[in-house]
Amino acid sequence: MDNKLILGIDIGSITIKTALIDRDRRVLSETYTRIKGDPVNTLLDELKHLSMKFSEDRIGLAGITGSGGKQVADVMGARFVNEILAQARFAEQSHPDARTIIEMGGEDAKLISIARENGSAKVKIEDFSMNTACAAGTGSFLDQQASRLHLSIEEFSRAALESKAPPRVAGRCSVFAKSDMIHLQQIATPDYDIVAGLCFAMARNFKATVGKGKKFRAPLLFLGGVAANFGMRRAFQEVLKLADGDMLIPEHFNTSGAIGAALMAFEQPVAGIAYAGTRALKAHLQDGKMTDFGVSPLTLPGGILANPSSDATPGADGRIEAYLGVDVGSVSTNVVVIDRQMRVLSKRYLPTAGRPIEAVKQGLDEVGGEVGDRVKIMGACTTGSGRYLTGDMIGADVVKNEITAQATAAAEIDNSVDTIFEIGGQDSKFISLRDGAVVDFEMNKACAAGTGSFLEEQAERLGIQIKKEFEGKAFDAASPCRLGERCTVFMESDLVHYMNKGAGVSELTAGLAYSIAYNYLNKVVAGKRVGDRIFFQGGVAANKAVVAAFETITGKPVTVPPHHEVTGAIGAAILAMKHQNGRPSAF
Repeated sequence: MDNKLILGIDIGSITIKTALIDRDRRVLSETYTRIKGDPVNTLLDELKHLSMKFSEDRIGLAGITGSGGKQVADVMGARFVNEILAQARFAEQSHPDARTIIEMGGEDAKLISIARENGSAKVKIEDFSMNTACAAGTGSFLDQQASRLHLSIEEFSRAALESKAPPRVAGRCSVFAKSDMIHLQQIATPDYDIVAGLCFAMARNFKATVGKGKKFRAPLLFLGGVAANFGMRRAFQEVLKLADGDMLIPEHFNTSGAIGAALMAFEQPVAGIAYAGTRALKAHLQDGKMTDFGVSPLTLPGGILANPSSDATPGADGRIEAYLGVDVGSVSTNVVVIDRQMRVLSKRYLPTAGRPIEAVKQGLDEVGGEVGDRVKIMGACTTGSGRYLTGDMIGADVVKNEITAQATAAAEIDNSVDTIFEIGGQDSKFISLRDGAVVDFEMNKACAAGTGSFLEEQAERLGIQIKKEFEGKAFDAASPCRLGERCTVFMESDLVHYMNKGAGVSELTAGLAYSIAYNYLNKVVAGKRVGDRIFFQGGVAANKAVVAAFETITGKPVTVPPHHEVTGAIGAAILAMKHQNGRPSAF
């Protein structure tokens, strides 16, 4: 054993890190490789390359850490090491004077507070915290934003240093950040400023969530793959108000977990565990591809109601008395004109694109051009996140929240409705009704996983069109994938994982339809009562595959009402009619 080497492996969600050390604790070799959905075969490839330099027979001990490490450790005859302990042991080896560790990988982020044990070089963990199932503070967040800007992650890293005044960008969700980026691009913000803004958003988000209530004591070690990003180094330096020299980037920052695992396997070997190596791993690896993913196929729903006729009778002056509803959301802006019988005379569903005023003007122009002088607007109401600004601009007679507007539209269509599922681009709502009145409601938090943006992101990854093509593929699937409820950014690794198991686009698409429904039911509805007369409203209701997924999961029929994509604006127009009651309008 005296000349045996020690192998360290860190299996994360996105990457595998390996490190080989000798008995003097010197790092002889290290690798950092993306998994691409197949961790076991990726690890086998890495160990094969390693054996070209160092014969596997020379490895006497192994330590494995990371989110995907436990099962592999059991098979290979390696000690499994908790990743917090592995990072702390690396810090003890490389910088025993460090007091804080920030470790950021592909899907995980950690904050660890350490101190010297009784004045010795040994360190002890005083406190730690980790991120939730959200990508906003991880390497996947940066990867996705770099891809949107058509930059490599290396170009992204360098560009961030060029910015003198980084703009504010949403750091709470990768998908919501996209809206801010689009807006900044529309006003000709340079890419390097957008990149820097994203880095600062990520650093602020980490401080506010993972680091909430914690102290960032110097010296601070920045570890993990994200530590390679110059923009993130600068952002943490400024956001945490660190002096020069307070933040340390050690030589092996991106393989720190693997090195820590190797050190612990060497220093604290477990009796009865013998390194079995790649031979055992190959024997354990199942042959062939899995094609039955254990989820019921989707069937076409029946409750899709057609849009009724919009014929209306003019009044004595030859014009139709009409009411205007405007719903300004973060992703879409909807403008609707209805008559006294609440029939839709004209409607527009337009992208807000970060410019609500321009979207409202365009909607009014287009609707006005369609109905022309045939109508006389008797009242106007605005709703949605931009309702107050828009209300002032157009001279609205009444301003109402979107819960009231959505419920009003549903109750007028069918007073027996007791449940509303509403899913838009970045917002989703659950509304419970009794006799047409709202008795309970809930809205999504700062997560896009149960929204239309989620589906658009995933459809784009699969190279299919969200309209028509998505649902067609989903209904073709004999065995949809079980994708669960994942952050939209982390979903990429799940998709790749199933592709490697033999899943086609149809199985993945159907799995995504199920995923958005499960996300919505578990995170928005969250145990609240779902009734028997369900209306599905919002833009996502156009996707029949999602409707079918809701029906399968709930075991209840789900109805998509007429003009489902603009029900908020319809409800606003109805509220304007009820409010005005024949009085002159300020519109």
